[in-house]
Amino acid sequence: MLRFAPSPTGDISLEDLRIALLNYLAAKQHNEDIIVRIEDIQKEKNVEGKDQEILDILALFGIEYSHVVYQSQNVRFHSAMALDLLHRKKAFSCFCSDEWLDKKRQEAKDANTTYHYDDACRNLPPELVIDNTAPFSVRIVRPEKPIVIDDTIKGDIVFQPDTVDSFVIMNRDKTPTATFASAVDDMLSDISFIIRSDKHLDQTPKQEHIRKQLGYDKTIRYAHIPSFANDVSVTSLLEQGYLPEAISNYLISIGNNVPQKIFTLNEAKEWFQIDMLTNSPIHFDIDILNTINKEHLKLMDAKELSRYVGFADAEIGELARLYVDEICTTKELKKQIAPIFESRDIPEDYKEATSKIIAALQNAPHFEEYSAFEEYIMQKTDLSKENFLQPLRILLTNRVDGPDIEKIYKYLKNYIREIIK
Repeated sequence: MLRFAPSPTGDISLEDLRIALLNYLAAKQHNEDIIVRIEDIQKEKNVEGKDQEILDILALFGIEYSHVVYQSQNVRFHSAMALDLLHRKKAFSCFCSDEWLDKKRQEAKDANTTYHYDDACRNLPPELVIDNTAPFSVRIVRPEKPIVIDDTIKGDIVFQPDTVDSFVIMNRDKTPTATFASAVDDMLSDISFIIRSDKHLDQTPKQEHIRKQLGYDKTIRYAHIPSFANDVSVTSLLEQGYLPEAISNYLISIGNNVPQKIFTLNEAKEWFQIDMLTNSPIHFDIDILNTINKEHLKLMDAKELSRYVGFADAEIGELARLYVDEICTTKELKKQIAPIFESRDIPEDYKEATSKIIAALQNAPHFEEYSAFEEYIMQKTDLSKENFLQPLRILLTNRVDGPDIEKIYKYLKNYIREIIK
């Protein structure tokens, strides 16, 4: 079982989406299920509706999962397991105040040393614990031996006991910390492989230590993926006109040795290997995404492409395809097509010629071929070819430049009377 565990605290980022895609591909490759766990226990940080927004984006990108789990539904298990650790002396109540802990951190900083909790409350006599009415957190006893993580991307990583420390697993308000809740939830869901950003690497030995102290002996595999140095919101890219297929293509490509530059998510299932990903830092490159997006636009079904410019007509989709080399996104593409169906502001130099063309078209028959259309108009207007093409282009496209006029006519011929009035 694999899992994607986002927090509903803001927009899903490119890094989040990449982690979701890699989990999905790895699950498909190993014929395992993947769950979505909404990590919502920090209620004061949750943004209403973000959980559904996350699920909608996963659906948009074709990321399938077996079911959704809300972390807040497991709080009773978190509390029960923390109590079990306390009973077995594998955790202890900590009455240290924030002011005291801040003082200790400052002392460590002044001494130019790394701060570690000094276990001041670990061996308090029982009577001092029972009779103490001060608020307390719960800390797990630090490990006695180094913890070694076998990471698919980074190799073996060793964490010394002091690095792991006697860390807090339950807050003073009796809510679990994110580290503790995630460790317990991975255990409850029987997670076998965790793929996540390396910005969470410091949590991994702590979560391993939690499960070991709880008596959980199943080995969990890890792959910590380099995080983005310049992350952006997925929603913002979609609003700018980047296709889900192109964004997926880009996210799977970066840091990966892919067999082809342009591919779909289904195609990636056939060759994806998590252990082939690089351990190098990741930088979001908009120029590369632009190139990939443009190529996916070229491959898109014509009728589907037409919907991005406000139509449901394959002919308009083919017309739009003529402009793809000039743009990178569907938003830019729509700006190219929209003027064709808007009123014209004819430049003074072309007003006489365009008036003649419009008059000639009033009773003109339908012409399937451009050559016949051109010949008819030129005969009716007595315009020479050099004085005919530019006014015609302005009338057809509302622009003075662009793709070949014959190709434009091929896809606009059924709209001539609508656009030339």
